[in-house]
Amino acid sequence: MRTLPPFPSLRVFLDWCAARDQVQRIPARVEVRHRMTAVHRAVLERGGPVLRFDRPVLDGGAEAEVPVIANLFGTPGRVAAGLGVAPEGLDDLGAFLAALRAPAPPEGLRDALSRWPMLKAALATRPKLGGSAPVQEQVSEGAEVDLAMLPVQTHWPGDAGPLITWPVVVTRPHGSTRADVSRYNAGVYRAQVIGRDRVILRWLPHRGGAAHHQGWARHGEPTPVAIVLGADPALLLSAALPLPETVSEMSFAGALNNSRPRLVAAKTVDLMVPAKAEIVLEGLVSPSELAPEGPFGDHTGYYNRAEPFPVMQVTAITRRRDPLYLSTYTGRPPDEPAIIGEVFNRLALPTIRAQIPEIRDLWLPPAACSYRIAVVSIDKRYPGQARRVMMALWGMLPQFSYTKMIVVVDADLDPSDWNDIAWALATRMDPSRDVMLLENTPMDYLDFASPQAGLAGKMGIDATVKIGTETSRDWGEVMRTAPEDAAFASDLLARLMPEGGR
Repeated sequence: MRTLPPFPSLRVFLDWCAARDQVQRIPARVEVRHRMTAVHRAVLERGGPVLRFDRPVLDGGAEAEVPVIANLFGTPGRVAAGLGVAPEGLDDLGAFLAALRAPAPPEGLRDALSRWPMLKAALATRPKLGGSAPVQEQVSEGAEVDLAMLPVQTHWPGDAGPLITWPVVVTRPHGSTRADVSRYNAGVYRAQVIGRDRVILRWLPHRGGAAHHQGWARHGEPTPVAIVLGADPALLLSAALPLPETVSEMSFAGALNNSRPRLVAAKTVDLMVPAKAEIVLEGLVSPSELAPEGPFGDHTGYYNRAEPFPVMQVTAITRRRDPLYLSTYTGRPPDEPAIIGEVFNRLALPTIRAQIPEIRDLWLPPAACSYRIAVVSIDKRYPGQARRVMMALWGMLPQFSYTKMIVVVDADLDPSDWNDIAWALATRMDPSRDVMLLENTPMDYLDFASPQAGLAGKMGIDATVKIGTETSRDWGEVMRTAPEDAAFASDLLARLMPEGGR
């Protein structure tokens, strides 16, 4: 699958970006409170490069010794590169993800050999354990721990305080051992700094980290946690991908990199951590202590309210001698999560097609917070098929349980073209017949339009041509230019207006 060289660390990927003029160093002093986010957002909206802030200014006015990296995945091309492929290679990677969810047995030797790249990637996922680690070149423990040394941003004027936004939070289930890396969970959960050695971890109940924490808490034990800052791009994106529960994010990152990930034992907690990360925060999450997290600006474009989440006591900070601090922001799209979501949408399509074969294409409009609205095109063959597809999507992947509206169109339309969508809604949909409403279904509790937190309705709109018993009327015929006439017009205009009519 991989067509780009391996990126075993964040800085190797940054070097690759710099060689393509996709890194901009900022030598000016920039405050981590609000202003760094303003610069980042302005550059992201222009499709700009990775940013390196060389002189981050902390709240007290002092300059941090640690540079800030932002806008790492600010373009779809860099997201694809972080996954190890050019944009045109995303379809093959999506097919690999689909095979992970439902692997088909090889049909003979030729088919087995054709799958060798996938098999090789799977074999490459066994991590290498032990050895020295750049991320442990400097170690602070106990009273030496001070999160104030990190240039953690306060992103928005209404934020409650500094927020770590690109942490890869590593946990393992109760009853496992440190060596059981295949059972680890690596997820991206925001972490609020509330003291020199204390953070609040915001992990929602359905996420892997929260499930591990519940297992430790049932035994009255703290959860060992490692917060990895500045991981390699494969691990960063694997931690955000909707992988099957049986697939370890660390193992999958190794498959993406075509190399075995190297892990070392943490200094103060019973976990293995990536050897080539920039910074690791080690600690224990209390089985019972909670603290109000937030409010913070979120991907919806609104501030979420403060809610209680578990507190982590930081027992050590390990880092490189010259670490980099990776950061981002979340807000109303466009933001990095929305751009990553565009790529993940493409990766998910083969998995969706494997379960719902009649789907031709699917689009999650980034402006709709990536997953709140889905538009699907289908090969329609029988009455009621659009409604079946809607219900199948809502129940297929966890993220689709938060999709509040699905619009289904025919395969002759482009589901990512608002003009095609508007035309289908205007000419192929009747509100009294083609709108399906559901009540009391799961919803992202950050959706303030919901009548109740975490529980809301859903709407499906059938904007397909009606067939069979769906209508008692003859359906109109779509007007199309004959192919030979279109070719004639194209040839004539090319001769008369060779520059496209300008």
